This record gives sequence, structure tokens and C-alpha cells, in this order.
Amino acid sequence: MGLAALVASASLLAGCAATHVVSQVSSYGPWPEARKPGAYVFERLPSQAVQAADQAKLETAAEPALLKRGFHRVEQAEKADYTVQIDANVRTEPRVRYDPLLVPYGMHPGYAAPGHPYFWRPGVGGWWGTGGSGLSLSLALEPPWVTLEVRLLIRDRRDGRVLYETQAAHDRVGAVDEAVLPYVFEAALDGFPQPPQGRRVVTVPLPEARR
Repeated sequence: MGLAALVASASLLAGCAATHVVSQVSSYGPWPEARKPGAYVFERLPSQAVQAADQAKLETAAEPALLKRGFHRVEQAEKADYTVQIDANVRTEPRVRYDPLLVPYGMHPGYAAPGHPYFWRPGVGGWWGTGGSGLSLSLALEPPWVTLEVRLLIRDRRDGRVLYETQAAHDRVGAVDEAVLPYVFEAALDGFPQPPQGRRVVTVPLPEARR
């Protein structure tokens, strides 16, 4: 998904009281012990090259986390030791409000607890056709559940071998904007070069200016 679509709906950080960003992270390697971080260039797939402006924003968001690990960006590929490929994707899951009055009619997703995040609500409408009017039932949508996923691959530029792979997923109710991307990439590179095995939770604190 392009970054423009990713940020189209609303802002995650602006005007909120969040103090940190929590992500689910999975990393694969391990990074070869004899290798040290060095110069890199970003590698773009043909589909990413078409959306150059959006991809450039993703690369800018990932750059601080790479720099923190000892990588520095160069523009000429022949001067690079590594290539870095990144992408991002957003998944949106709609939520509806539960109303116990509708349970006898089967209009519920199978969750009987009123505290469940999926809820239903009746609405007023009209019958379509002749013969007067009546009461119909409709669904009231809650803010969606949104998951932002980023993925980062580091390859040896000379032989194309993958040296490190990591991915991070950050989810919340509402919407996502590009301001959160640097913190998700920071989480993705947590533990480099020898990350813990398996999926883990990484919490990245926000700077005071972002709270």
C-alpha cells in the first residue's frame, strides 16, 4: 500500500497523550559475526520505483534506526557494502457495536459479552417498496482496528545474499500516520545484530516533543 493511502485517514500521534509505541517484532539472521555495519544504498522494487515519493518517505523514516546501528547511507551503489530494502503495509479491520436486543435475531458476530470490541447497534430506516414504512435495523461501525507492518531486508551488495531480515507490526484502534513510522522501524531493528529468537514485544518511548 502506498504511503499516501497509509496516512489518508487521520493522525496517530498528533494531539494524543501516548508516551510510547508498542510493536510486535520478529527478526531473522543472525548477522555474521565477522561483518560490521557500513555504507548502504536503498534498493527499490519496480513497484516501489513507480511510487518514488512515497518510498522516499519510508526510507527517510527508516534512516535514523539504521544510522543508530552504525549504517550510513550513500547515493552511489558502487560505494555501498549493503543494500537495504524496506516496505510497509496497512491492514484495516472494521468493527461494529454489539447490542443485546439484536442477539435473538441472530444479528451478532458470535460474541455475547457486551465488553467485547465488536458491538452492534440498531438504526432507524424505511422499507424499500410500496405499502408504507416500518422499522429496520442497521449496523453502527466503531473506529477500525488498524495494523501497520514494516519489513526490512539487509543484503550483501556484491552477491545479493540476505544477511538480516526483520519485521514489526504496530496496531491500534483508529488510524495510522507517517509520524509513527520511525518508531516502528526502530522497534524492527531492536536487538541488532543478534536479536532474540521468536516473536517479541518492543516498546519505543516517544521523545517529549511528541507526547
